[in-house]
Amino acid sequence: MIKLSKMHKRVLALSAILPIGSALAQTDAATTQPQLETVTVTAQRRVENIKDVPVSVTMLSNEKLDVLLSGGQDIRFLAGKVPSLNVESSNGRTFPRFYIRGYGNTDFSNFASQPVSLIYDDVVQENGILKGYPVFDVAGVEVLRGPQGTLFGRNTPAGVVKFESAKPNLDKVEGYYSLSWATHNTTSLEAAANIPLSSEWAMRVSTLRQHRDNFVDNTYTNEKDALEGYNEHAERVQFLYKPSTTFNALFNVHSRTTDGSARLFRANVIKKGTNDLADGYDFTKIATNGLNFQNLKTNGANARLSWDLGSVKLFSVTGYEGVDNYLTHGDIDGGTPNAGPGFIPFQVETAGGINQLKQYSQEFRVESKNAGPLNWQAGVYYFKESVEAFNDTFDTNSHALASRLISHQNNTAYAAFGSVTYDVSNDFTLRGGLRYTHDQKDFRTVSAWNVIQVGATAVDESKNKANWDLSGTYKLNKDVSTYARVATGFRAPSIAAASSSVPITVADAETITSIEAGIKADLFNRRARASLSVFNYEVKNQQLTVVGGNSNVTKLINAAKTAGRGIEGEIEGFVTPDFKVSLSGSYNHTEIKDPSLYVQKCAQCTITDPIGANGLVSINGNPLPQAAKYIVNATARYNWPLANGNLFVLTDWSYRSKINYFLYESVEFTGKPLTEGGVRVGYNWADGKYELAGYVRNVTNTARVIGGIDFNNLTGFVNEPRQFGVQFRGGF
Repeated sequence: MIKLSKMHKRVLALSAILPIGSALAQTDAATTQPQLETVTVTAQRRVENIKDVPVSVTMLSNEKLDVLLSGGQDIRFLAGKVPSLNVESSNGRTFPRFYIRGYGNTDFSNFASQPVSLIYDDVVQENGILKGYPVFDVAGVEVLRGPQGTLFGRNTPAGVVKFESAKPNLDKVEGYYSLSWATHNTTSLEAAANIPLSSEWAMRVSTLRQHRDNFVDNTYTNEKDALEGYNEHAERVQFLYKPSTTFNALFNVHSRTTDGSARLFRANVIKKGTNDLADGYDFTKIATNGLNFQNLKTNGANARLSWDLGSVKLFSVTGYEGVDNYLTHGDIDGGTPNAGPGFIPFQVETAGGINQLKQYSQEFRVESKNAGPLNWQAGVYYFKESVEAFNDTFDTNSHALASRLISHQNNTAYAAFGSVTYDVSNDFTLRGGLRYTHDQKDFRTVSAWNVIQVGATAVDESKNKANWDLSGTYKLNKDVSTYARVATGFRAPSIAAASSSVPITVADAETITSIEAGIKADLFNRRARASLSVFNYEVKNQQLTVVGGNSNVTKLINAAKTAGRGIEGEIEGFVTPDFKVSLSGSYNHTEIKDPSLYVQKCAQCTITDPIGANGLVSINGNPLPQAAKYIVNATARYNWPLANGNLFVLTDWSYRSKINYFLYESVEFTGKPLTEGGVRVGYNWADGKYELAGYVRNVTNTARVIGGIDFNNLTGFVNEPRQFGVQFRGGF
């Protein structure tokens, strides 16, 4: 249970939100005052008012999404933008890793699984490479915090990030287009068109085109503007078939093609004995003698069918996701001994990729439509994945292939699930759910060229598990509701490929039990809304990834226990009819609890954990990697009505406290707090149909190391620099 006495200071800290509420209360509650739109979510697989859902959930949509994505940002734009959510990647614009309430997975293997599930149009995107699909023409993004192991398909013990594309409709021809240009010739074109084809068919076509010029010089080769550019293409075509009020079918085909620079690793970018950037750091310059490039092509399709049978509704969701090719190639040591910077004991140039990936999923779900107090939903789920991936090493001088290891994994899972909702009274609702899952993985080494593999060349793992949740929602009045929830979650065993010095490793299944409680409210005649939640969880056998040390290796381990607790709060509303503000924040405390767990230490950094007689580092008591203790967000928008339109100023700010990059704690590989802000000034007219705006992202030009490579030197990678841009958006 949560010890509220330990949380008291955190509650007081987040109570800084309350002055906004006081300011909101100053405005007269006249009927002419603006009201916030009702937010509906599908956190429980039904469309519900966000206030009535017994889950800590945030919805991002409309202008918030447009502002955060205006500079060509990829899916990492979500990092720190809602309470308890972090997103990072050592692969640049591909293979993002998600963390909710500090709980995630730093594994960058092409076979890695994550405890945060990403779901796009009701289809799980299981492999990490699928999670980076660009965000465009979406109706909204839901972030569901805490275990979601009953109603959602796979690996959701930490939570779910759920995207829903804007759907076709039969009403009329309509759409929008958006064009932006920013620093380094960063261009972004996004457009969508809804076209009714008949009284029963409609089509929606969406596209995204993004480009950035190379602008980082390679001082080793004396090549100007050699790196950091990219090209991003993505398309989505949807067809709606609605022949009657009792049946509709939605078909979706989508693809993505991206190429450009891989993540730039910068040798000794961290000053020894500190976590500061090294003297002379310049984002626009790097000395590297390894090749650097990245390309990816994915495709997918899904069909969502629904039948209204009177007393029940039947749903079918069929999904396919595929990777045609993926290759990322980089200079992992970050530099060259001849040109610096700093000490580089040995050269490492590597590449990794996917030869092919095919993922199939099928769900059938039936949902009751009872007028009485009892309603339910039940279903079955099937998932099958086949993926072949490789890891290469190269001779840095000639860039000739030195070794190649190819591995293959088949993953098959099936589940049966059900959920019941019972209205005990008009004010009190109970919900409960149960899911049984069988998960099997068959892993083998396909080829080991110039690699002497240690240990077995094939591993099979399977697990059966039942998960459940129970929650209650009580309405204090028409505007305020409270909830409490107990939930469990499960992640199947994970398998990591071998290397020349490490055999195939397996991490056993992990489980979580989470308790949370919260309150949600519409305030001041719906001119504002607020929510507050507290939670406590325990993970048993948590899967952890050990990387680096004194060699470039990756392996999986289990920690006996991990504990987490925290608090999350959000408030938004109108201070005046033309002035809207929002504030959100979270506190997350995570702790690894395993006195017997030791890992390899870094090659050059200053360790602050106890070191055993065997030279390994104890990680007992450490926080989880990438787990920010504090996240705070604030936005403000002021509007000046003019004769023919509106002039506005909008600013958004996010703060993330320090983080650990690895399982151990060290001075150098502790990321400093990061504060980034944006400003947008614009004019819209024709009832908002057209908008022209100028913007700045990372307005203070804050520079931080946000991740590291620890096996060789003090290599790290950094956040994006300041960006200026303009955007025009129109509708039809």
